Amino acid sequence: MSKTFIYEENIVGPVYIHDACIACDTCTDIAPENFKLTADYDHAYVFQQPKNSQEISLCNEAIEACPVGAIEKQ
Repeated sequence: MSKTFIYEENIVGPVYIHDACIACDTCTDIAPENFKLTADYDHAYVFQQPKNSQEISLCNEAIEACPVGAIEKQ
């Protein structure tokens, strides 16, 4: 299994996006308070770690919905 590269744009914390991301926009649709696409639409990243139970729930939903498994939690 190949190693993944965790994008540098991710804000440090338990949730992160790695280089399997295909910029499908699923995570940004589900949890727009936590995920953004880069300006060139190359990939998504975590711009704000979840800070309450609602955001944690939405981030978990985004993790489950990601079609390529590019969102993970430490």
